[in-house]
Amino acid sequence: MSEPANLPDIHAPRPWVQVAAICHTALIENTGQLSVIRIMDRIGVGGFTPQMQPQPLQLTMALSIKSGDMHGQYNIRLRVTSPQGQETIGQEIMFLFEGGDRGVQSVIPIAMVATETGTYWFDILLEEEVLTRVPLTVMYQRMQLQPGMLPPGAVPPGAM
Repeated sequence: MSEPANLPDIHAPRPWVQVAAICHTALIENTGQLSVIRIMDRIGVGGFTPQMQPQPLQLTMALSIKSGDMHGQYNIRLRVTSPQGQETIGQEIMFLFEGGDRGVQSVIPIAMVATETGTYWFDILLEEEVLTRVPLTVMYQRMQLQPGMLPPGAVPPGAM
């Protein structure tokens, strides 16, 4: 009796994730070493409205993956899932895995717009299979105006 062809091969080689982190900055030094600065799993945004307005975020994903038994070229990409389940898929990046403790490193800039509070999940996909997941929780804080101050963009009374 043969196994169905559509089942994943649980014995297929997979790489090992050494680092998968959202951070403020990551650098690959000229020595090949990865420096990760200010790892974050929460980010606060502020505003003057009762509900959070869309907020642009500039983030960095630092990846360091060891080949293990994998050999050859494989595609990796990010998939972001919002708290309400909306998915956004990033561009593919091709990596060469050489086996053993040899690995690949990447610093991936992320420009996104957070449209809601809650936890966003960043899936690292290897050939469309989830390799690992990284959470980022967006928190909103409504700011109070001091008496006599106007919110940004507001027109003072009588200025028209």
